[in-house]
Amino acid sequence: MALILCIETTTTNCSVALAKDGDVLGLKEDMGLNYSHAERLHAYIEEVLLQAGIKQTDLDAVAVSKGPGSYTGLRIGVSSAKGLCFALNIPLISTNTLEALALQVKGEAIQSIIPVLDARRMEVYSAIYSSGLKELREIQAQIVDENSFASALAKGKTIFIGNGAEKLKPVITHENAFFQTEALPSAREMAVLAETKYKIGDTEDVAYFEPFYLKDFLVNKPKK
Repeated sequence: MALILCIETTTTNCSVALAKDGDVLGLKEDMGLNYSHAERLHAYIEEVLLQAGIKQTDLDAVAVSKGPGSYTGLRIGVSSAKGLCFALNIPLISTNTLEALALQVKGEAIQSIIPVLDARRMEVYSAIYSSGLKELREIQAQIVDENSFASALAKGKTIFIGNGAEKLKPVITHENAFFQTEALPSAREMAVLAETKYKIGDTEDVAYFEPFYLKDFLVNKPKK
């Protein structure tokens, strides 16, 4: 049982939630198409706490979505979470971005849930979960084509969810494929995952924790 601040910045959605015992007390997010994390994240944190009548010193932990996702977004979210944990001397919890995204899927007769985030060009970050959220395949960065996820699709109804689903939709035409293209990771679904980790003491070393980038960060040099 804990009061946990949840921070999600892995995509264009700048999202903050306050949760108590796994239940969301307040949520503030921007589902727009532009990155605004540097300007809005701390304002959203203050707004969510103010609306709930909670002070920072009341927090038991801070949870951050660890990735994969945008390099810049991940760094901003993790830096902010670390700063709060250092200042308040409270634990840092990291949650799996794709697992939280998979939690948004609702419905019946679903065989597989595949959260997919855009990784540029024809590549996506993805994982495969059962309808009960058991991990069936670990997170990978992969280039997609018409044969991608064939084994999962052959077993039954498969939901692709996330901003990577948009690039899959014209490529994967299997009858068992369904797409939720407008969904983005949100701090709302982090609440249950963070509470579970808090109960078992599964926390991070605040000094050394790094986001899960999955791919190396490459800097393109400008052409002369």
